[in-house]
Amino acid sequence: MKTTLKLHEIGQSLWLDNITRGLLSSGTLQRYVQELSITGLTSNPTIFDHAIKNSHDYDEAISQKIKEGKSGEALFFELAIEDLRQAADLFLPIHEQTDGVDGWVSLEVSPLLARNTAGTLAAAKDLHARAGRPNLFIKIPGTSEGLPAIEEAIFAGVPVNVTLLFSGAQYVAAAEAYLRGIERRIAAGLNPDVGSVASLFVSRWDVAVADKVPEALRNKLGIAIAGEAYKRYRALLDSQRSQRILNAGARSQRLLWASTGTKDPKASDILYVEALALPFTINTMPEATLKALAAHEEFGEALPEDTGKILAEFAKAGIDPDAVAAQLLEEGVASFAKSWNDLLDCIASKSEALKAA
Repeated sequence: MKTTLKLHEIGQSLWLDNITRGLLSSGTLQRYVQELSITGLTSNPTIFDHAIKNSHDYDEAISQKIKEGKSGEALFFELAIEDLRQAADLFLPIHEQTDGVDGWVSLEVSPLLARNTAGTLAAAKDLHARAGRPNLFIKIPGTSEGLPAIEEAIFAGVPVNVTLLFSGAQYVAAAEAYLRGIERRIAAGLNPDVGSVASLFVSRWDVAVADKVPEALRNKLGIAIAGEAYKRYRALLDSQRSQRILNAGARSQRLLWASTGTKDPKASDILYVEALALPFTINTMPEATLKALAAHEEFGEALPEDTGKILAEFAKAGIDPDAVAAQLLEEGVASFAKSWNDLLDCIASKSEALKAA
């Protein structure tokens, strides 16, 4: 049995953290579904920036949209929606077979809205309506301003992938926003079956503290933080509050592991995949990590160490997880905004080059 399929046997979904027009048109994504057990995907501005910048796959579509008078953000979202509709259609049989549990794709609102509740909510509703696919999540960041937008989007029936979560506390805040939205739908007599995932970023923890801890603690903080978040997740799944919404016809928000590509060249190429092979979760991974996983015949034990004990060791080394989580969130907001601006610059320069040609 392939290691990619073993994750599904454990009870974990395997998603691809990538989308390009080339992946779709070449049949590569279809092959990943058939051969590597991929059952969904995620996207972000950086992925689209690289895809548009480093290929000619989008040139014809961009030229056509320029003729239609489109530019900048409006042009990008048309390109992204075209790609994600095609991907959503590819995953629709999985979505239907699993009764909406799996087979999702994700589209992100503009990261420039990370501190704008009303703008985020309006964009989420608009993008979901324009995409017109039942298995498409709208990605909303788990910032303090994003949380009320998450609640309102869920109440409005918009499926949400909560992004930029780094700690157990941030995860719980996002989960509670989801629960409030569902509870309000139930109270209003609306269908409570609105999908959601909460995306916890893992590897960035280890990058953040790499030069601040002894060698024995390298590449252990992200997994320990994820392990503690998983405990909170399972406790919330078992809570009376969660059981009430399930009894009313809702479904649980799933925990998703993001940023699971290994950053340290000295570490295992499937470091985070092995450690976080846990039931009732999703792992979305870049292509390089997916291929590395497929090349392994076996993988190790999930959460091989006592995460509470590991966190205590980091505390002795002077690492404050709450402070690092807050730092990572702020850095993530800034990084996503930069990626967005880079993407729009890429589209502008590509548009000018195509006009000149």
